Amino acid sequence: MNDQYRTNGYTHLPQLFPPEVLLTLYGRMQADLNAAGRPLSSFAAQGPLLKRPALEVYAYQYTPLLGFLWGLTPRIAAEVGCDLLPTYAYFRAYQQGDVCRIHHDRPACEHSVSLTIAYGDNKPWALSVQTTPTDMPRPEVSDDFGDAPYASVAMEPGDGVLYQGTHHRHGRLDANPNSWSAHLFLHWVEKNGRYAEQAFDRPAMERAAQRR
Repeated sequence: MNDQYRTNGYTHLPQLFPPEVLLTLYGRMQADLNAAGRPLSSFAAQGPLLKRPALEVYAYQYTPLLGFLWGLTPRIAAEVGCDLLPTYAYFRAYQQGDVCRIHHDRPACEHSVSLTIAYGDNKPWALSVQTTPTDMPRPEVSDDFGDAPYASVAMEPGDGVLYQGTHHRHGRLDANPNSWSAHLFLHWVEKNGRYAEQAFDRPAMERAAQRR
């Protein structure tokens, strides 16, 4: 296991993907969605982490994102030091001035990667992670870490940050300095761990099926 990841709950993975590959994926996604009559601009969503809507596309809406998630699994398992199974992935685009409030993730995000695709003005934007864990995730959302220690990673295009999202609070404290920024978020659980039933995001898929 990566020592920093074990101790602090996160590790920086510089140039996890070539930026050219990520930009090509981004462009292809926009073209495919336009061709399907669902332009990227139609995917605006707002939750408790955001102060205004952001564009979000989930892998069940654009399945090529699953290729990144599934294909990256052996690489991330090597960093974590145990067998992993993928859960879900999604794309998000932020606007200038946006933040992501400090939070825990749901159980399907036992091990997560935040991956930067591109910035509108090439200004790195930091992801911050609390370096002390909590035993159970809590639903509270806040604007800062309070008195808890944390670390920040200024991410370049192609960089990833691997973090234990379920048990380490995280978010973006500083406002986005770019006119826009594009990101992928990818999530896994341990194959033999306490959240193994979340593999392939089964509970969420079952809830979605029941609503149909």
